[in-house]
Amino acid sequence: MTRQKTYQIREHGRRFTTVFLIVGLLFLVSSCADTGSSDKSASNLNKDWGIEVTRLHLTANGYMVDFRYRVLDAKKAQDLFSRQNKPYLIDQASGKVVAVPNIGKVGPLRNSNMPKEGKIYWMFFDNISGLIKTGNKVTVVIGDFRAEDLVVI
Repeated sequence: MTRQKTYQIREHGRRFTTVFLIVGLLFLVSSCADTGSSDKSASNLNKDWGIEVTRLHLTANGYMVDFRYRVLDAKKAQDLFSRQNKPYLIDQASGKVVAVPNIGKVGPLRNSNMPKEGKIYWMFFDNISGLIKTGNKVTVVIGDFRAEDLVVI
């Protein structure tokens, strides 16, 4: 094989890799932007609880469900941060419930500090059983708070 041919093959491989990375990043950005909730429920969460769901997706190789939300009104959102209100997630199709794991020295995998407006907070739900899958409709419950018909992405 000539040097010219080797150079052309390498250059083609670099272009392919670059295009592949760009397409992958665009896919990742577009999938992270969708929260999977309807406009009606999103406006109710904002009005009633002072939050906006920003992400609900599988993480840790599918063993956890990552729930993220932005606080828009810290006073309204305060109940979501109470340690007495134990969060759980309901798979709407089966009715089965998964909880936030409480790990030894680390504690529950959720935020429980005082909320601040504009900040994004998180919690992880246990999915070791593999019950929750991409596309499932779920309900997140924290005390009196209920966010229904959220779609896992």
